[in-house]
Amino acid sequence: MKDIQVRVIENDLEKAMRILKKKIQNDGLFKRLKLKKSYEKPSEYRRRKEREACRRKKIAASRNR
Repeated sequence: MKDIQVRVIENDLEKAMRILKKKIQNDGLFKRLKLKKSYEKPSEYRRRKEREACRRKKIAASRNR
């Protein structure tokens, strides 16, 4: 897990909180916490991993065009 840091400039805490939330979402922390909250059957786990891999391949293919 990497460190996430946000600087508060001129005591603008609201802006810093928005930036922090965006960084956490981009890191995928919320998604991992949600998945760990409940039990996932092994078959569902495999299907989810396959869907994620397929999604990554599509994104990579669209970037290479």
